[in-house]
Amino acid sequence: MFAFPDGARWSDSEDAVEFDVQLGDYQAKVYVQRRVFQGLVGARPAPGECVAHFHLNRTIFERIAEAKIRARELGGDANIRISSRDLRVFKR
Repeated sequence: MFAFPDGARWSDSEDAVEFDVQLGDYQAKVYVQRRVFQGLVGARPAPGECVAHFHLNRTIFERIAEAKIRARELGGDANIRISSRDLRVFKR
């Protein structure tokens, strides 16, 4: 069973909204890049705007993270990065 234990926060190093995911012993960070939110709002959003927009669409981002874990689409560091493409594919 997937768990998303902590709230979302801004990561300056990734220029992304960051949240945690757990599945059994597996724990990772999920990053949603600022450019994903830029595509949604049509302008370059500030970090706080990205976090706010994440919360409005949290369920979608969590489901994308679950799908990427099931498909084993993990980064080299075992974390997950959600792209604009992931969002487009999910919304189909």
